[in-house]
Amino acid sequence: MKKAILLGDEAVGLGAIHAGLSGVYGYPGTPSTEIFEFIDQRTRKSGDVHAFWSTNEKVAYEEALGMSWAGKRALVCMKHVGLNVAADAFVNSAITGTNGGLVLAVADDPGMHSSQNEQDSRFFAQFALIPCLEPGNQQECYDMMFEAFELSEELKVPVMVRLVTRIAHSRTAVNTREPRPQNPLQPDKQIRKWTLIPVNARVQYKQLTEKQPELLRRAEDSPHNRLELRGSKGVIACGLAGNYLLENLEPEHDFSVLMLRQYPLPTRLLRQLVEHVDDLLVLEDGYPLVESTLRGLFGIDGVAIRGRMSEDLPRTGELNPDIVRSALGLPALPTAHGPATDLSNRPPALCQGCPHTDSFKVLNDALSGYDDAQVFSDIGCYALAALPPLQAVHSCVAMGASIGMAAGAAHAGYRPAVAAIGDSTFAHGGITPLMSAVQQNVNLKVLVVDNSTVAMTGTQRSMSTGPTLDSIIRGTGISEEHVREIEPIPRNHEQNVNVLREELAYEGPSVIVARRACLEAVKKRPH
Repeated sequence: MKKAILLGDEAVGLGAIHAGLSGVYGYPGTPSTEIFEFIDQRTRKSGDVHAFWSTNEKVAYEEALGMSWAGKRALVCMKHVGLNVAADAFVNSAITGTNGGLVLAVADDPGMHSSQNEQDSRFFAQFALIPCLEPGNQQECYDMMFEAFELSEELKVPVMVRLVTRIAHSRTAVNTREPRPQNPLQPDKQIRKWTLIPVNARVQYKQLTEKQPELLRRAEDSPHNRLELRGSKGVIACGLAGNYLLENLEPEHDFSVLMLRQYPLPTRLLRQLVEHVDDLLVLEDGYPLVESTLRGLFGIDGVAIRGRMSEDLPRTGELNPDIVRSALGLPALPTAHGPATDLSNRPPALCQGCPHTDSFKVLNDALSGYDDAQVFSDIGCYALAALPPLQAVHSCVAMGASIGMAAGAAHAGYRPAVAAIGDSTFAHGGITPLMSAVQQNVNLKVLVVDNSTVAMTGTQRSMSTGPTLDSIIRGTGISEEHVREIEPIPRNHEQNVNVLREELAYEGPSVIVARRACLEAVKKRPH
């Protein structure tokens, strides 16, 4: 047994490699990105694990499912909002079942450090009727990968491993095991299992529901779900929240505690705890899944259920040891008071010399003749153009939503309807709404800021940049004369403004590609 100092994401990646991984799939998204990158870096030289970023999370999940069909072990990794994109394939994969082990590592972001929302992926596992493992530390991140692949192959279902930001991006020592060999190629050619036409899907879905008692029994008997009965005050601590609890408890504490790491919810253990206590605090970093289940419609007679819904814990954001301590009713710990400071906050900003700065200066000036112009932005570094000093974009909702929202505004008669989207995001979710707009001849203007990389998450490879991007845009059927390219550099500013003004005056769909490489990506290129 060897020790390694690993981030939670890296522990998931190394655990997957040692568990016999044959392929990893994903789309970059904080806080999950390092899972894929760690596996790619560790296996690139040997080439025995397939690792190549996918176009989006749905594609990644489908590719992983195909590898599972072939009998190999596959890992698909994404952030929580990426699971929304992959939901179609994800939910249906529970009905087809698996062949080789299929594990979904999804990293949630309580507190929205780098996300549009803080949704809780445990609800997706519950919805899809599959097991979910929720590690509470980096060692469990590593160990649970072995268990997840074994569980997937034994019960023929995909398995979710749910992380949160503080686990994904914190580092500690992990004990590692001897690697397991990869599975042999052994395709599953049961056509009725994998072909979800209704006559087959009904059979498969019934089989999935029949597995539920066994999934529940596994959770009841899991060593990760540990119940210790002591006093009449109880605590349920899910995943990382167990660490926050332990930081506040002395060895001689009088709380009855259920540490919860494996789902579906272990009803027998929950019943034993509920029958033993009259006050129950539920600690979960995310949505109140356990708390809402225990409360039901009418609560539990004689037991006070406390947590996020009762406002004993904040309804939003991350938990931490101090928040947990207060909810436990323990006195606050003394704090060290440093010198007073009047330093102001430093909001995130585009890098010095970023091409997006010049692109949005051009856009601002081109729109200066219009009253109350609205620019629908997308997900990427360029969303920072919403902040001063640019204040150039006015919405940012979901991957690809910029074009769809701008088209909807144009349908309503709003003009000018302008969308801003990056090259990678365009491939991820922008192609289909642009095709729809072109087919309808919508008066829509799309500014594609092509910086040749996925800059926001660490300069990963872009699927649609340069000539490839140009070919895709023209492939939507848009008029050639209304696909324009500009180079966003200061000396071209007036010329670029004129190009945008010409397209803003055109009554129909047009695309302007602002093309200049990301400085950070250029730094990383081999010289």
